[in-house]
Amino acid sequence: MSLTLILIVLTVALSFYAWNNPNIMNKWIMNPYSVYRYKEYFRFLTAGFIHADYGHLLFNMLSLYFFGDVLEFYFTQVFGESTGIIFYAVLYLGGIIAGGIPGFMDNKNNSYYNALGASGGVSAVVFSAILFDPLSKIYIYFAIGIPGFIYAILYSAYSYYMSKRNLDNIGHAAHLYGAAFGIAFTLLLKPSLFSHFISQILGWAL
Repeated sequence: MSLTLILIVLTVALSFYAWNNPNIMNKWIMNPYSVYRYKEYFRFLTAGFIHADYGHLLFNMLSLYFFGDVLEFYFTQVFGESTGIIFYAVLYLGGIIAGGIPGFMDNKNNSYYNALGASGGVSAVVFSAILFDPLSKIYIYFAIGIPGFIYAILYSAYSYYMSKRNLDNIGHAAHLYGAAFGIAFTLLLKPSLFSHFISQILGWAL
């Protein structure tokens, strides 16, 4: 069983468990006030394994399924089986933690603010996968296929715009921070990917 599938099964199981146990949900959710006042730093991580509802869970787990297996394969091919799996796990968990930073910084004195979901980790996986293969098609609404690097630009622009407008209850800044972590961590592990990424795009454009 791949690590991606293990993460999906674990996340689904813990989300269902939290839905049926309000005390667990309150204990694991990202509440910046509790982190800041009571040093409950574990919330940065536990919040990434619970979700608000079925739609939230389905979207994140589908995204992780489609991109995670691909990235896991890339990592094991480049860094070796065991090391690749470890790096992949660090990238995903690090993305979850990074995704919690903007909400924590903006709301550490707001006891009513809560956040949850794997979006930071999923964004880290998606953007790391795009670094490896920027021309791979990503299908919007399963119909419109665009190169991965164009999707990354549009996704980043949209997330930045929505994070500034604050029109919904989605943590768009978490998406950006998770994506940024995914890119930075991947390039730290393999800097040559940057030139590969640029050459692929230039070859496509020219």
